[in-house]
Amino acid sequence: MEHKAVGLLEVFGLVCAFLAADAGCKAGNVTLEVFDKNKPANADSLPVPLLVTIKFRGAVSDVREAMAAAEEVAKKTTGVICSYIIPSPTEDTEKMLKISALDKS
Repeated sequence: MEHKAVGLLEVFGLVCAFLAADAGCKAGNVTLEVFDKNKPANADSLPVPLLVTIKFRGAVSDVREAMAAAEEVAKKTTGVICSYIIPSPTEDTEKMLKISALDKS
């Protein structure tokens, strides 16, 4: 089974994540996996105490376009923590991409 590339973009805050995801989806022919969240131990010292990971899926070229547009928007709002594109995720990575803490307290 051939896997679609995945672009991972971690940003500060849920509003930033929605704005960046919207820009990315408009820029490239991609779909979104479920967002993920993280509240690190040093959350009170961060610009926004919640980190959100956006996951774009599609062809590598489309994911690159989506990531570039999303990063531009995120940098103008609360900021980017990190970004990475996995061109061909392994089966184990595919399983991990389905995990999300957004539906948990």
